[in-house]
Amino acid sequence: MIKENIKKEILKRIRDAEKEHNVRVLYAVESGSRAWGFESQNSDYDVRFIYAHPTEWYISVDLEFKRDVIEYEIVDEIDINGWDIRKALQLYWKSNPALVEWLQSPIVYFDDNIFADGARKLLDDIYSVERGIYHYRSMAKTNYRGYLKEEIVPLKKYFYVLRPLLSIMWLEKYEKPAPIEFNKLRTLIPEGSSLDKAISNLLERKKRSLEKENAPAVPELNSFIESELNRLENYQGSPDIDKSHMESLNSLFRLSLS
Repeated sequence: MIKENIKKEILKRIRDAEKEHNVRVLYAVESGSRAWGFESQNSDYDVRFIYAHPTEWYISVDLEFKRDVIEYEIVDEIDINGWDIRKALQLYWKSNPALVEWLQSPIVYFDDNIFADGARKLLDDIYSVERGIYHYRSMAKTNYRGYLKEEIVPLKKYFYVLRPLLSIMWLEKYEKPAPIEFNKLRTLIPEGSSLDKAISNLLERKKRSLEKENAPAVPELNSFIESELNRLENYQGSPDIDKSHMESLNSLFRLSLS
């Protein structure tokens, strides 16, 4: 649950960004641990948004040289930045994992009821399960090898490995984009199993801890992680891009600008 005063400040900053850059925000969500469901007491608010310029901005000889992101330095607990709609849809065509997750965020700050709805309707056609598996495997491997092979480890990094591994299990089982909420992904783990109990204990500890707290490694979790990474090491999918859906993305682009 986002505190009302924080939500008001986030909406204010979104409106300020619109005025400063002469854009219209189409969709804004929480994208980090608060959306995933394992935030700490002092976790940042990771706000991401999609925006559109006036139509004339896109009818330009130098369009490819124009800046297509809005970024702000993190000066407090709110981390906020956004992507231009054209950039977002180009990346969506390639099954960009960040945008796919933003479209599924349970915490929505603003929605124009056009862009996100239209993008979700295209999700099953556009999304590549193979690309998703490659992305989540890389994320899990990088965070595990970089942070969790010592005796004392950062607690939050377990979730940066467990979430992608469970997402892969979801992709393999259902052949559709994985939800971003950790509790939904956890349903893939047998309830009451030793692994399930270890995850529950970790969740409780994470929510009581500060963002950067370290603790002894958890052998039960490391064993599961290593087993899954070994299983996935030789995965060879065919992450081709289906070019047939570009006109659907063009239509959504035009509709969102109108």
